[in-house]
This record gives sequence, C-alpha cells and structure tokens, in this order.
Amino acid sequence: MLFSTLNKSISNGEDSPQTADTINSGLGQQKFLFIAGVFIGLIVGLVTVSYRLLLKLLEDLRFEVYDSIRDNFFIGILFFIVLIASGILIGKVVKLVPMIKGSGIPQIKGILLTEMSSNWLKETVLKYFLGLLSLGLGLSLGREGPSIQLGGNIGLGFSKLSKKLNVNKRVFITAGAGAGLSAAFNAPLAGVIFSLEELHKSFSPMVLLCVMIASAVADFVSAFICGFQPIFSFDELSILPFKYYYHILIIGVIAGILGKAFNRSLVFVNCKYGGFKKIPDIFKPVFPLILAGILGLVLPEVTGGGHELIESLTIKDYLFVTLVLFVIIKFLFTIFSYSSGAPGGIFLPLLVIGSLIGKLYGEVAVSVMGIEKEYILNFLVLAMAAYFTAIVKAPITGSILITEMTGSFKHLLPLLSICVITYIVVEFINSSAIYDNLLEIMLKRQKNNWTLNHSKGKILIEIPVCHGSEIEFKTIKDIAWPEGCLLVAIKRGEKEIIPNGDTKLYLGDFILIIADEKNAQSIKPKLTQLGEAQV
Repeated sequence: MLFSTLNKSISNGEDSPQTADTINSGLGQQKFLFIAGVFIGLIVGLVTVSYRLLLKLLEDLRFEVYDSIRDNFFIGILFFIVLIASGILIGKVVKLVPMIKGSGIPQIKGILLTEMSSNWLKETVLKYFLGLLSLGLGLSLGREGPSIQLGGNIGLGFSKLSKKLNVNKRVFITAGAGAGLSAAFNAPLAGVIFSLEELHKSFSPMVLLCVMIASAVADFVSAFICGFQPIFSFDELSILPFKYYYHILIIGVIAGILGKAFNRSLVFVNCKYGGFKKIPDIFKPVFPLILAGILGLVLPEVTGGGHELIESLTIKDYLFVTLVLFVIIKFLFTIFSYSSGAPGGIFLPLLVIGSLIGKLYGEVAVSVMGIEKEYILNFLVLAMAAYFTAIVKAPITGSILITEMTGSFKHLLPLLSICVITYIVVEFINSSAIYDNLLEIMLKRQKNNWTLNHSKGKILIEIPVCHGSEIEFKTIKDIAWPEGCLLVAIKRGEKEIIPNGDTKLYLGDFILIIADEKNAQSIKPKLTQLGEAQV
C-alpha cells in the first residue's frame, strides 16, 4: 500500500521510490496549477458559453411558440404533447443517472467531500442536453447550477488524465466549478469567491491560484464571444445616499425571513414530492412542465430563469398587485420545478424573487416614506443580493456577484452591508444553507448506493499552520499525526520543502498531505484541528 503512517515513513526521513511521484506532485505546484487553470478555464468557458447561447435560442423560440399557440389551437396541442414527452424523457434519464438532477451544486459538494463519485463524461453530456431541454421548455430554473456542475465535472475529467493529476482532483473540481459560474454570469470574482466560500471551504494559495486562473480564462472566453457588457445593464442606478441606509437594515431583515421560508419550503416539497411513491419518478417532471406551458400562455414572465423579468422591472411600472402575484407564482413555481428533479439551478430564480421583493419594498417606500422614485432600482439590486445571501448563506459571493452582474463597483459598500446584515439575521433565526440541506437529502436517498464513493485513489490535502496552533514550532516527528496519511511537502513562502523528522513547522506554512480518498473525509478534520489556533 502506498500509504504508511507518518511515524514510520516521514518522521524517520524515509524516501522510497514508491512515494516519488507523490512527493513530486507536492512540488512545483505554481507553474503546474497555472497551466492546469488555463486549460480548465478554456474548456469550461467554451462549454458554458455554448450552453448560454443555445439556451437563449430555445427561450426565444419558446416565446414565439406561445404567440403561435394563441393563433392556432393545434400548435398548442402539439406543444403540450412535446412537454409531456419531454417530461417523461427527463424523468427516465434522471432516474437512471441521478447525479444530473437539480442544480448540480450539491453533487459537486458531495464529490469534494468524497461522499459521492461521478461518471464525469456521461453526466456532463446528459446534464448539458437535458438542462437545455428543461430550461428551454420554461421550467423556473437557472443555468448557473448546471454551469457549475459542468465545470466541476470537466475539472474532474482533467484530473483523470494521470495519477499525478488525480492527486489534485479537489483543486481541479473547484477550479472548474468557479469557471462555470464565471462564464455563466460574466462574473470571474464571484466564480472565485463562490468556489472557495461555498464549495472548497478553503482559501489556500494552491487552490486560489488555480481557481483564479480558470475563472479569468473562462470569463475571457465568455467576453470574447458574448461581449464585455454585464448581465444586467442598470444605467440609471444612482448611488444610495447615507440618509437612506436604514432601508438596508429593513430589507436585510425581510430578505432573511423570506429566505428561510424559501429554504424550508424547498426542502419540504423536495422531500414530499420527490419522495412521493404514488407518482413514478419518470412522471414527476411532467406536471411542472405542463404548468410551465399553461403559465407561458397566461403569465409568460414567470417562466424560465427570469432574466427578462428582472430587466423589465427597471423599465416598466407594474401594478402593485401584479408584483405580488409575480412573487408568489415565481416562488411556488421554482420550488415545484426544482423538486421534480429536472436538471436546472435556482441561482437566477432566486435573484428574480429578490428583485421583486426589492421592487415591492421600493414602491412602498415611495408611497409611504416619501423617498425619491429613482432609488427603487437601488432597493431592487440590494434585495437581490440579500435574498441570495439568505438562501445560500454566502455573503461575500452575494455582494461580489451582484456587483459584477450590474457592472459597477460604486455600490459595493451597500451591497456588502446588506449581505452582512442578512447573514446575521439568518444566523439568528437558525436558517441553514440550502445546498447543505439538499446535499443531506441526496445522501439520505442513497438506498441503492448510486452516489457512494468507491474510489481507491489518492487526494492531496493542504493544511495551513495558524498562530497558536498545536503544531506551530514543533518538529514533524513530535506531532501526533492521524493514521493513513503521508506528508509530502511544506510550502513556506516561495519555497517548497521536502520534510524529514527534524523539520520544524512555522506560522504561515502550508502542509501538503496525501491521503487515501476514501479516508479523506475522516482525516481532514483531524488535520485541520492540528493547524487551527487553540482557543
């Protein structure tokens, strides 16, 4: 077996040919990860941009079909037959390959936690085309979740090219996921922050380098093909005066409460409808697709991801009751669409609901509090960030994402403020992150072991040495390392050191450790505890 305990192999300074490739994988990381990041970002960028463009074509075609149905009854019959057949097809494929269901972000988190395994190529192809079908036919789902899973799978596929690359699997998956979000929303910084804040849960230099390069390259591909303009062009967005900052607190509280309501509702319906045995799994996507067809004829604004609805809020004056109706239907339709298991994310629908909440609050503030009408748009943007934060519990990502999507850093201060306030609110009311909840549900449904990770590969873990930690100023041989891991290198500034038993650890060092992938889940917390500051 490649692995031995540290007490036997490292603390005695042994260096066998058996571990040569492993040690080499811990050295020269910067150049290696730079090249890997460029390659992953390029491939993910091309895949994600093609996904965006094809989805836009399908959405335009869908609205043309809606118009045709109003003039021709038989086109309507044919369209609903297509919806039913597509729902059955989606249900059958998702039942056979459950890893493609939903947004894909819980699956990526599960793979990073070594709780799930993936047939990356098959899942990438199926997620791509069934995601286009689900979103193109009008389900209230977004492209960002599939884009993140597509990117993560491509990163996983890159790691499969050789054993040396596979050691860095978690880094490549994280980089690919960040690149997917970057290309989906023209938001490279958000791609970096989300992949580290929500997925990898680590800001180590090794991971940061690869993720930054991949996200930047993917964004370049997106900008080259789709243009440099932000996703939302809010040209008339004024700077919110300080005298109105108390509205940030109010909106943050409202978004936090409504965000918890969304999370609990999504989990409840996902468990009830997703686990409802009287309806076969292959038919579960049929009903939301039929509903999408009906809504497309009577209220087309709430179908699909909702990008057009957000933009319309900036130029149209909807009746207050219409905005309330939009919120309720979009809220319920998104939950129903996602719970069917159809491939698609909730990022964009969340932003739509948040923008509607902000628009409603702005209308009330103008009528009751007498503020200027021009600041309604500010409340719309702030509520988008707040609602996202309330549900995903990623405040840094929320503020950066909306900043990049609106194309202006002039509003970063109020965005950061409202995201922090909202995060405090959801912590106070004990609301958990939606993707953690969804991952937990998926793991509980492992009755047939379809997601269990049976991999016997190796994985590279990077642990920082913090001030006051148990291992600071200690030598390698004096540390009680967990069983089943092998220390291969220490990064100290620009230097990379091959350690022996007498090597001493200092504040700021990063320890590179190889572990068996199936044991990484139990080993990493023990290693992290060694490097953390002692309270």
